[in-house]
Amino acid sequence: MPNALAEIRSLARSHTRIAIKTLAYIVRNENATAAARVAAATALLDRGWGKVPKPVAGGETAPPEPVHRIERVIVDPKHAER
Repeated sequence: MPNALAEIRSLARSHTRIAIKTLAYIVRNENATAAARVAAATALLDRGWGKVPKPVAGGETAPPEPVHRIERVIVDPKHAER
């Protein structure tokens, strides 16, 4: 299954240039609906600059907190290295 997913991803990525050109065309097309133009503009900005961070529960945007790992190791004193 991973090979199939990699192949699908590769095929999709091979259409990147035309997809970006299509989005840019929709953004510039004054005959396109406002919703289509906004969706295309959002897609272009997300791909070019990254998505806007989503707010956390408090309504504020915060950077992700680092993950800390605490490990407890119990050593038998008879077998402890010196």
